[in-house]
Amino acid sequence: MNPVRKKRLTIILAIVLGIAATLGLGLYALQENINLFYTPTEIMNGQAPQDARIRAGGLVKEGSVQRNEDALTVTFVVTDGDADVTISYRGILPDLFREGQGIVALGRLNAERVLVSDEVLAKHDENYMPPEVGDALAKTGMLKHYEESAKGAK
Repeated sequence: MNPVRKKRLTIILAIVLGIAATLGLGLYALQENINLFYTPTEIMNGQAPQDARIRAGGLVKEGSVQRNEDALTVTFVVTDGDADVTISYRGILPDLFREGQGIVALGRLNAERVLVSDEVLAKHDENYMPPEVGDALAKTGMLKHYEESAKGAK
């Protein structure tokens, strides 16, 4: 093989390997940061992975909020009308958090199928509902119930 062609081939192979390595590392980094959304029904059916960071959402069930003595640990139940998921959160809840409201919690499922959350997001006004929560509630028919109770609260 001609020495000039051999040198060109070596350079092209090095560039292709560098691009492949960069793409591989980039995809691996993105895979680690994905937070998939699961409804309470999907979590109870075993579709949500255990010990992986996920987002779960629904309506906070009436009468389910329990605060521990340390005042920072809160346990509550989130429902989509078909299934309920218990969420444990340690921290200060958003000001707009209340029973009967749509929320999204980020955390990891433990062996008892309890979502140990490190972040709770609540809606920012009376007209907003996280899209994933709205879709999940619409599937189960709970969205209409939620909208009617929100109108009654005004």
